Amino acid sequence: MEKIKYDAIIVGGGIAGLTAAAYLSKAGKKVILFEKNNEFGGLVNTFVSDGFHFEAGVRALESAGIILPMLSDLEIQLEVVRCKVSIGIEDRILNVEDLNSVDEYRNMLFSLFPESKEEIDNFIKLMRKIMKMLDVLYSIENPMFKNLKRDKKYIFKKLLPWLPKFLFLVNKINRLNIPYETYLDNIIKNSSLKDIITQHFFKGTPAFFALSYFTLYLDYFYPKGGVGKIINEIVKKINQFRGILIPNTTIEKIIADEQFVIDNHGQKHYYQNLIWAADLKTFYDITLTDKMDAKVKEKFETTKKRIMACKGCESVFSLYLEVDLPISYFSDIANGHFFYTPSRKGLGDIHRSELKILLSNWEKTDKSDVLLWIDKFLKFNTFEISIPGLKDPELVPENKTGLIISFIIEFDLFKKMKDSGFYEDFIKEIEMKIINILSESVYPILKDKILKQFSFTPISIKNRIASSDGSIVGWSFEEQVPVVNKIQRSDKSVLTPIPNIFQAGQWTYSPAGVPMSILTGKLAANRVIKK
Repeated sequence: MEKIKYDAIIVGGGIAGLTAAAYLSKAGKKVILFEKNNEFGGLVNTFVSDGFHFEAGVRALESAGIILPMLSDLEIQLEVVRCKVSIGIEDRILNVEDLNSVDEYRNMLFSLFPESKEEIDNFIKLMRKIMKMLDVLYSIENPMFKNLKRDKKYIFKKLLPWLPKFLFLVNKINRLNIPYETYLDNIIKNSSLKDIITQHFFKGTPAFFALSYFTLYLDYFYPKGGVGKIINEIVKKINQFRGILIPNTTIEKIIADEQFVIDNHGQKHYYQNLIWAADLKTFYDITLTDKMDAKVKEKFETTKKRIMACKGCESVFSLYLEVDLPISYFSDIANGHFFYTPSRKGLGDIHRSELKILLSNWEKTDKSDVLLWIDKFLKFNTFEISIPGLKDPELVPENKTGLIISFIIEFDLFKKMKDSGFYEDFIKEIEMKIINILSESVYPILKDKILKQFSFTPISIKNRIASSDGSIVGWSFEEQVPVVNKIQRSDKSVLTPIPNIFQAGQWTYSPAGVPMSILTGKLAANRVIKK
């Protein structure tokens, strides 16, 4: 049987892998992509339950100068709407409309924390400063998605005037590349105020990215038909360019010196280049380098040791509700993307030292201790509530509404509950507590109108996308990140110790996200094309 050798094998059918496949197949390369699930998209996915459309991962998108230019470059037509955001604390709700909403946010915080007006003013000044920086960073279409040989107008009118501003900005961004908690300690002493501002971020998120959220809220958009529409269109393009997409297949071994992979069906697939767009720990775990150059082997083992020592960032719990209420009930309260905190008190140490003690003393921890902890945690936490029907009314049955209610949580807690045999009961307790909290605060009649409920936990995420620790944004920010995390070095983020193997996706650059996953997919494809 003739041995087929592909110009590129891509492992992982999320947005990064699909971006790489689209650009490589467009360039005429012989490409095959393997995805472990039946559907493509990873965390960019829309599914249907009883006529209700829900997102399995990201609830909305921000272009960041990357997503919309990528779609345009691939000649993908996608109807999008602005995804309006609301911020709610107790009975106060702010609809974020434009830059003037920053002043309204300031006034909201004043009303909640009148004793901390000076701290609030200092924070708002910082926020405005970072917003101006983001305005520069995302003010042009990313040059990676422009044909610079043909588009001279873009070069001279946009890119060249922008570059000095960007280079000046890089140093400022790097100075803000420290955990937001540390940065804000010098500005805000009121712990409750600091919690209310920041507790919906992953622990240790770099200050620049964490505190730029108002600009991101104004940049949010939503594809008509759901976030998964973007995946459907990219898949169509790959098929049009004659790229090969193989679902329901995992890669179990990479024989790097002989340049082939072995899938879960025992089949060998040979490559000139490999792009790994899946979990990095898995890559280092299954790659064999026995007969490779000694220097490559040494660098590979050093990198592997560093990667394996790190953990994934926190995960997410999501409650899905099918509700017998018209979308007008919810639109009268807030927008379709809603960050809601039921109490101004904030989490304090509940999700940090208290949880750490709980997990480290697990053998002595009773189930009732965990339930007491989760009760406090949910009562003072911030929920991200997404309502697809408020972004596109076609996504729900008539006079019905679907809600996705999410919060950040540690994977280890769910793993320990599962190992202890309390996993299913724990999920039910969380669902009940969330419904009660929201029914007693922002949605008074919600509890009696629920038709169906189900949840995705950190365990569900790990099972679906095979990510270490069920993480949705890559590496934990609480320790040294083992991959590129400086914006001026993002072009190096796709390199691995093996010259013809590249990496892309949420694990390759930190902080990760859909725009950076797309960018790394394009960067990896460019490396292959140039070779």
